[in-house]
Amino acid sequence: MPAATSTTLNDGDPAAAPLSSLAEAAGRALALSYPLLAFSTGGRAVYQLFFKAGGLIHSTEMARWLGPTLSLLACTVYLVATVGFAVRRRGAWWVSVVALAFETAAVLVVGWITVQGSPAAQLIGRTAWGHFGSDYGYFPLVQPLLGLFWLLWPATRAAYGIGAATGGQA
Repeated sequence: MPAATSTTLNDGDPAAAPLSSLAEAAGRALALSYPLLAFSTGGRAVYQLFFKAGGLIHSTEMARWLGPTLSLLACTVYLVATVGFAVRRRGAWWVSVVALAFETAAVLVVGWITVQGSPAAQLIGRTAWGHFGSDYGYFPLVQPLLGLFWLLWPATRAAYGIGAATGGQA
């Protein structure tokens, strides 16, 4: 019987599968950048909804509050996704994967609608996900893809105790 190698994992214990320094740095960068994006989108949404002339307080027209509300939803998704980058537990990993999958779908759908120039685009207005996140340097489009790539990377999955290599269930 061959001897166990140093890469053998210990029953899904996250401490038994440390991430490489590059993977660790990528996770820390995502854990830092997501709250910053949440702060900027959330601040913008609150301003547009409650303080800007024509916002929610001043108008009941859906076109005035739908975009900022979508940005507020984006802010919430960013904060939820941050959990998986900051907390190395199996449940946090799943929460982040679901949040990032939702964010990717949302930015693609809202982005597609807003570039069409249809009446629906006028209804949505300015939002973090509009035009695929162009107002935010396309971070809302790229960042969830990078986050999913990092979370689904085998070394990251092993560090979270996810997958067959750890004896855990995916």
